[in-house]
Amino acid sequence: MSPSAETSESAPAPQRPTSSRIPKIPFWVQILTGLALGVLLGWVAKSGDVGWLTTTLQHIGDLFVQLLKLAVAPLVFFAILVSITNLRQVNNAARLASRTLLWFMVTSLIAVAIGLAIGLLSNPGAGTGLTPKDGKLPDHAGSWIDFLTGIVPTDIITPFTELNVLQIVFMAAVAGIAALQLGEKAEPVLAISRSVLELLQKALWWVIRLAPIGTVGLIGNAIATYGWNLIGKYATFTVDIYVGCAIVLFGVYPLLLSTVAKVNPLQFFRGAWPAIQLAFVSRSSVGTMPVTQQVTQRLGVPREYASFAVPFGSTTKMDGCASIYPAIAAIFIAQIFDVQLSIGDYLLIAFVSVIGSAATAGLTGATVMLTLTLSTLGLPLEGVGLLMAIDPILDMMRTATNVAGQAVIPILVSAREKILDREAYNRARSISLDAAGVEEAEAHVSVPAPAAA
Repeated sequence: MSPSAETSESAPAPQRPTSSRIPKIPFWVQILTGLALGVLLGWVAKSGDVGWLTTTLQHIGDLFVQLLKLAVAPLVFFAILVSITNLRQVNNAARLASRTLLWFMVTSLIAVAIGLAIGLLSNPGAGTGLTPKDGKLPDHAGSWIDFLTGIVPTDIITPFTELNVLQIVFMAAVAGIAALQLGEKAEPVLAISRSVLELLQKALWWVIRLAPIGTVGLIGNAIATYGWNLIGKYATFTVDIYVGCAIVLFGVYPLLLSTVAKVNPLQFFRGAWPAIQLAFVSRSSVGTMPVTQQVTQRLGVPREYASFAVPFGSTTKMDGCASIYPAIAAIFIAQIFDVQLSIGDYLLIAFVSVIGSAATAGLTGATVMLTLTLSTLGLPLEGVGLLMAIDPILDMMRTATNVAGQAVIPILVSAREKILDREAYNRARSISLDAAGVEEAEAHVSVPAPAAA
């Protein structure tokens, strides 16, 4: 890098503090404050039967999630498109892509095995007081036919209007591969795609800044709507999900980082925590993607590879939603409906978790993945209705686990391929989402133009 480039990058830094009139409160403090306030307001609304407060909390939470969803379709399309074309800047791109997929599968198998073990040991469906009549059929059930035939869209508009992320990923992958084949002829389209992607990321950063407010609405509405009594019926199941996710998040991932990548796991959490905590609040892997990509790059993963692995992982790497959750949920529902599962059924759960994880598609909730698992096992789909009430609380921990895995895998692959910047990893610090942090984040997350020929 030339001295002039260094000067241009560092010149605005002294001016940033003077432009901020709001005290810089750490983002994690804002999130925790939102959590505490949400629990308090939710308790007040529930115990005092304050209808207007419950409605207000619901509107606040729904508006925050809707803002995230608004950017999902175009963000996924352009992120996948640009990330695939960025692979041409990386040596051994095919090897990196295949290693990434392999580690996705390995960690999914580990996660589903942990979920099955916890479910078998705890018997989450026993003693709940719930019966089959408490369940109801879901509005939409996933099946292997729907999954396989649903990958290819019937037109290019419907996937965006109906937010079918799997079909959007398919179209983006086809467009990206075609752009690679066209080479320089596709450069005008790619230039526009990069600009649109940066525009979407900038707008999404504004939404991310609203996460503490969204937290108040989401948590408060959950408490006000469901209350502690209903949560108590699902106590064992809820604890199982949180324990399973915690084992993967704070046990499996650190073990892989220390043994495979040979890096300090505590340093990973120091650098990746902003993405993990935002995932916990937003319940959206795709909505968290710009933050995940930034922290992954700060942890030493080359930008060109990170811009492929993170968007790809945000739509397919779901250890929480697609592995731990359906494994424990299948056991829970089988016990409620008094269905005995065999060893073959447990193997089917593992198979569905690895192959069908793209069905979760990085959106809030994992209902489609659960119905896919239940239909494969032949379990009653009414069991999905038993879990809908508790789903928002479960989804926070599931999504946090998803996003952590989406950052861990690029680090593992980069370390194994000897392209990980270990010095950058060791000096990575938690990012701030104040005004200066947003500007810096945009510079890091933005996708670079291809190298000159």
